[in-house]
Amino acid sequence: MSDNPLRDAIDEAIRDNEVILFMKGTPEQPMCGFSSRTAAALQAVGKPFAAVDVLPDPRIRQELSAISEWPTIPQLFVKGELVGGCDIVTEMFETGELHEALGAERPAEAAEAATAEPTGPQPLGVENRLG
Repeated sequence: MSDNPLRDAIDEAIRDNEVILFMKGTPEQPMCGFSSRTAAALQAVGKPFAAVDVLPDPRIRQELSAISEWPTIPQLFVKGELVGGCDIVTEMFETGELHEALGAERPAEAAEAATAEPTGPQPLGVENRLG
């Protein structure tokens, strides 16, 4: 224990939860797009995870960044180790690496995509969410 109870609490949360996401908002009500995408990727994997909202107390974000040496939110930790933020988690989800890191079965499409030879630039995929 140090003389910083908030840092001790963050360290304990990271240690006590196999998978923990520090985010803006909650998985049910994310407060930024990056946190939303990261939580959605974790939810799609289907393994349980803990989440901490960093917004109620700005000191949480400050102490977390001091511990992880990672300046942005969200931050995903698996087995006590920082995995990364939104871009890293999203890429890991798309390749199936996130499933492996969380001990979930890797989806067949991701396994095929990871072993497929690159075929050059892919066309821009646009999903219409307006209607």
